[in-house]
Amino acid sequence: MGEQPVRVLACGDVEGRLNALFNRVQTIQKKTGQFDLLLCVGEFFGTTPEAEAEWQQYKTGAKKAPIHTYILGAASQETVKNFPSADGCELAENITYLGRRGVFTGVSGLQIAYVSGREAQQEPAPAHCFTAKDLSALVSPLTSSSKFRGVDILLTSQWPRGVWQYANNPEVNTKFCGSTSVANLADKLKPRYHFAALEGTHYERLPYRNHLVLQENAQHVSRFIALATVNNPAKKKYLYAFNIIPMKTMDPSELVKQPQDVTENPYRRSTKDKTDAPKTETPRHQHRNTCEFIPYQCTSSNTGKALKKHLIYTHQHNSEWFCLQCYLALAKGGLTPHHILILPIGHYQSVVDLSSEVVEEMEKYKSALTSFYKSKGERCVLFERNYRSQHLQLQVVPVPLDRCTTEDIKEAFMVQAQEQQMELMEIPEHTDLKQIAPPGTPYFYVELDSGEKLFYRIQKHFPLQFGREVLASEAVLNIPTRADWKECKQTREEEEESCKQLRDDFQPFDFAWED
Repeated sequence: MGEQPVRVLACGDVEGRLNALFNRVQTIQKKTGQFDLLLCVGEFFGTTPEAEAEWQQYKTGAKKAPIHTYILGAASQETVKNFPSADGCELAENITYLGRRGVFTGVSGLQIAYVSGREAQQEPAPAHCFTAKDLSALVSPLTSSSKFRGVDILLTSQWPRGVWQYANNPEVNTKFCGSTSVANLADKLKPRYHFAALEGTHYERLPYRNHLVLQENAQHVSRFIALATVNNPAKKKYLYAFNIIPMKTMDPSELVKQPQDVTENPYRRSTKDKTDAPKTETPRHQHRNTCEFIPYQCTSSNTGKALKKHLIYTHQHNSEWFCLQCYLALAKGGLTPHHILILPIGHYQSVVDLSSEVVEEMEKYKSALTSFYKSKGERCVLFERNYRSQHLQLQVVPVPLDRCTTEDIKEAFMVQAQEQQMELMEIPEHTDLKQIAPPGTPYFYVELDSGEKLFYRIQKHFPLQFGREVLASEAVLNIPTRADWKECKQTREEEEESCKQLRDDFQPFDFAWED
């Protein structure tokens, strides 16, 4: 039986409107069932007589919060009086002040890191502000552990500075919004969810990565959500409901799954910009370096193991990475020395799941490889198997022009499909695969150098090596012993030499090297 998720509500600045907040929570719980806890960021208390009167009702026990509520400390000098201890304490039944900074771990194992108040701009720091020492005391015990992967939730009142980079823009003045210290904190703690407030608006950023693509092992993504003020006249969102399974109990492969709309880490860019010395602008072609081989862990459906980093082809210009949507890799146990895979960097199940940007770059690679093979007297065949695979691999196999015609290859696929009681359909050249195979549909797909396309919607069972078997058959490449990739093993040295040769041969056709 799977681990039960924790049901959480997060709220922006309450500013003393306790009745409005808790009435709304009760309404939600009547409709959707009980939540486990309510987390409040920003300014919880108000300064008006009405706000003071409402608080007294809860403080004296005349009213009770309908859910376990955890709040941050003061974000202004005026509300400091409501917090008797910097270490955190229960302020009223079901309303708990977390403290100045720290980590709260629930019975479920859910780990919540928090920092109260605003970043101090002076010494000594006012009671409603945090200092660099506070952040260091929070971060060091966590990150010093070799098992640290991140926290489930981070609560801050201030926004992290620059969080909007690479993403949708918030409705705030970005020149003055946010704290650099909070940004550094978020970068180090890698929260799966980060909530903040104080800006009076709702902003839900696209999820961002916590690892460098092609250079570090995949890690979980982070989501930043800023919430508005309770009962704001513009009716901006101030409550956010979500379910979360604690990181410590999650399956690692599930934890690191990357959504399609994931972006780069916004904080690493801002840090780099601040520390890098200015560079003189130089024409791009003067900085062309040789291609690099860099590590990337990707589940490969034709190996069942991690794709070997020394098989990857990519390129680098003046330390800036190009073609960040896709990359090439030599197939492990390839049919021929130039059997290549085109793979997207993001996690996509199949071609029909790709975003338009990835499709555009993949088409460029297909065109470049077609020209590359043509220069060697070969035509290329592309195929994809969206069945019992976790990550899209577009297989590209060259066939010598003097071995057979395109029609011969097409017939070989048709005949062998019929022998296995499968009906390959020919689809129009310019038909979008998404029109006939909605996301989630298992299928096998072939694209010939003539532009002709063959498609089979997989029903129950499908021979996993079908594409290789057809191309290895006597009618096409006539290398039947290479139909199974496991029988085509090379030594590490041989693989490295093959990849080096590919890099040198393919470079003149690589569109990323064009001016």
